Amino acid sequence: LFQRITLEQNDSHTFKVEVSYMEIYNEKVRDLLDPKGSRQSLKVREHKVLGPYVDGLSQLAVTCFEDIESLMSEGNKSRTVAATNMNEESSRSHAVFNIIITQTLYDLQSGNSGEKVSKVSLVDLAGSERVSKTGAAGERLKEGSNINKSLSTLGLVISSLADQAAGKGKNKFVPYRDSVLTWLLKDNLGGNSQTAMIATISPAADNYEETLSTLRYADRAKRIVNHAIVNEDPNARLIRELREEVEKLKEQLSQAESM
Repeated sequence: LFQRITLEQNDSHTFKVEVSYMEIYNEKVRDLLDPKGSRQSLKVREHKVLGPYVDGLSQLAVTCFEDIESLMSEGNKSRTVAATNMNEESSRSHAVFNIIITQTLYDLQSGNSGEKVSKVSLVDLAGSERVSKTGAAGERLKEGSNINKSLSTLGLVISSLADQAAGKGKNKFVPYRDSVLTWLLKDNLGGNSQTAMIATISPAADNYEETLSTLRYADRAKRIVNHAIVNEDPNARLIRELREEVEKLKEQLSQAESM
């Protein structure tokens, strides 16, 4: 990414890269990169064009891979983990690490400018839990219940979108807002994105049911059809189209002169 930026950046084409990191704990969003170290919950809102976003979430500028690695490591230290019978450091939350790339195009002659915005979301889902195996009680039980609720809603969303893609229910309601996780991942699931899901499974016979459930999840997810488009504002599009037109006319003029 940063090598590409170095190659393409010039006076009329600049780049800005920022990152954010959040966890979804008990259906509440927390900022893992909050400079103040506050663990207060943030509100999810929806922009009519940009879609769901977290109000007040920190976005920190980065200039190299080492910056990203360092901030991810710092955020991981703030994640909520606890011991269960299955795992000494069990994740008690889902986490979303975003890399936001903003390209600004300048027309040096007219002074106009426009932006294109891209976002890479790395999502770490906490695993579903069976109380009989984890031995969860009290606060751990509540955490596990909320993890299972959001994963169940994610499964319903994936099934609804898979049915739509197969033409079985084009007007079928998709329950994005039934969980904070699915609301935030709305664009990644059937929206404006390209999405890859990595399913983590176990060869152990004791985990047979969990492995089968995960594989069914992944099988449904791969049937979803997304519709990725370039997030380009009108000014940026106009500048790009005018540049392409100028280059085309220059080429035609050059060909005419050589005849």
